[in-house]
Amino acid sequence: MSPPRRVVSLVPSLTETLFALGVGDRLVGVTRYCAEPAAAVAALPKVGGTKNPDLERIAALAPDLVLVNSEENRPEHIAALRERCAVHESMPRTVVEAAGVVRDLGALFGRQDEAAAVTLEIEAQILRGEVVGFGRAPVRVFLPIWLRPWMAVNRDTYVHDVLTRAGAVNVTADRAERYPELRPDEVQELAVELVLLPSEPYAFTGKHRDALLAERPFGRDVAVVLVDGRDYCWHGAHTPAGLAAAIDTIRPFRRFAGG
Repeated sequence: MSPPRRVVSLVPSLTETLFALGVGDRLVGVTRYCAEPAAAVAALPKVGGTKNPDLERIAALAPDLVLVNSEENRPEHIAALRERCAVHESMPRTVVEAAGVVRDLGALFGRQDEAAAVTLEIEAQILRGEVVGFGRAPVRVFLPIWLRPWMAVNRDTYVHDVLTRAGAVNVTADRAERYPELRPDEVQELAVELVLLPSEPYAFTGKHRDALLAERPFGRDVAVVLVDGRDYCWHGAHTPAGLAAAIDTIRPFRRFAGG
């Protein structure tokens, strides 16, 4: 089977990954949230959002492959696309699974060497996280993905694995729901040591950080840091840089075990 020549990507992180593998020129359509690499994707036809893609527009582009994510894209849209064209569906829940997706795409597009280079970078950052964390206690971290209500992540998510490998204890890891909602009074019971406010999926800003520092709902001495949400949510080619950034953000807040 020959590698796909006309590809539509409904997954921003995989759009970036295809360019990293050297096959970005195969893309004939992307979502409006596909932002990297910025200059390259700016000129590509847009086919709607991840949750509301224009299926007719996608069909008109005559793709021989559509990249989807089991969570970012709705099941009914994925099913409709499968009736018209080939679909590559993935949903990594861990950093290691993200490396597996890169290898799968490398094999699919005949770019095994490029995929191997990315996965080696992922493995290097996994090892770096272990080295950086040696002898240091993890930090209890709250990373919300939404506001009003507060929403966070449990252990069955890619975000959780990035946090864990970067040296954090995800304080909502044991919640039954993958994306649990929290009442305002609940956050006081989490014993949080560090709050990370990501730029996506909810666009937290300096105003939100300042409000939390003034209101102190998590406690008087809890630090609040703005972070790039892509470092915690985007998988694939972004994983090495994302995990590195998470490690560097959390490291200053870790204390030597027993210290």
